[in-house]
Amino acid sequence: MAIEFNHTIVAARDRTESATFFTEMFGLPAAKEFGPFLAVTIDHGASLDYAQAPEGADIAPQHYAFLVSEAEFDEIYGRIQQRGLQHWADPHGQHPGEINHHDGGRGVYFPDPSGHHLEIITRPYGSGG
Repeated sequence: MAIEFNHTIVAARDRTESATFFTEMFGLPAAKEFGPFLAVTIDHGASLDYAQAPEGADIAPQHYAFLVSEAEFDEIYGRIQQRGLQHWADPHGQHPGEINHHDGGRGVYFPDPSGHHLEIITRPYGSGG
């Protein structure tokens, strides 16, 4: 049996703001209502299902990494720059305003409105280069 990722629930301070941010940054269609969630469909039918966190609830930041093409990286990174978003070449934020070149590709980290850590990479880690 092949195992395929289907969905995950993403806690958000404002589910509409976070889902809209994600779809705009990644150039995806608008999120769709699915029960209490706003579902954003990504590749292979998988989705990020944004859930409204209770008022005043602490949201533990999560890390979401996405493998993108070189052209998609350029588009997304362009949006990061246009919006003046903080971004880093590393997960610890020691290289602000930079991208990395791990495995011969490019990568960058940036926050979403709820404080989750988004990462885009053009080569899987450990793929060489």
